[in-house]
Amino acid sequence: MISQINPTDLSQWLQSQTAPIVLDVREPGEWQAASVQAEGFTLVKLSMNDIPARLAELDPLAPIACLCHHGARSQRVAQFLVQNGFENVVNIAGGIDAWSLQRDAGVPRY
Repeated sequence: MISQINPTDLSQWLQSQTAPIVLDVREPGEWQAASVQAEGFTLVKLSMNDIPARLAELDPLAPIACLCHHGARSQRVAQFLVQNGFENVVNIAGGIDAWSLQRDAGVPRY
């Protein structure tokens, strides 16, 4: 089972990790509509459908928090990563929509 992290609890998780990554698995048009600011983490934008072909670009030892619009796609990506040997993967519950509501109101909702 993939751990779920609420955007309000994300800061604590990020601070407990070494070189954490937030993996935004939305599509390019969604990234243009709304994006998070990389503060205390590296932001990697890689569409869900591109991940299998580009899996080697991700470090399986890195702590990764997956992000999408509402949390469903990122949950699937997190599960895929774990199935492929990634050890420290969580899903950001509620996605960027919850991020806007709970963490940073400056992130547009769409």
